[in-house]
Amino acid sequence: MNLTFRKCNWQSEDFIYLVSKLDKDLSIRDGDEHDFYHQYNSIDQLDYVIVAYADDCAIGCGAIKPYRKGTAEVKRMYVDDKLRGQRVATKLLKELEEWAITEDFTKLILETGIRNPEAIAVYRRCGYQRIENYDQYAEMECSVCFAKELV
Repeated sequence: MNLTFRKCNWQSEDFIYLVSKLDKDLSIRDGDEHDFYHQYNSIDQLDYVIVAYADDCAIGCGAIKPYRKGTAEVKRMYVDDKLRGQRVATKLLKELEEWAITEDFTKLILETGIRNPEAIAVYRRCGYQRIENYDQYAEMECSVCFAKELV
């Protein structure tokens, strides 16, 4: 598999397509809580997006969104289920981290759901540490938040 990564923004057709697949997956995983999470996952104005391609076919995506000075939030991470287990998400996350550093972010934070064990495993494998749930996720028992210092 020839894996490549392309930087873009929220207007990328490939990103929009992959996010639609992500949302379908999350609506099943999240069940009744999906509407709560969905309101915080708008893609418009995500200016730091990376799409992963396998032999020129869009297979994964992720983004970072400025959160506060020096900190960005990882958003909309997804890898096509047919390619999971091949470290695509790990490589994609590394690309996002490197881009974040070039944009002067020194820390990344993120939220995922307890019903998404594959994502939790990726984040832990990549050195993310569990933190207290932040902002809108503070009272959500099915949310898990992580952070990683980049420098």
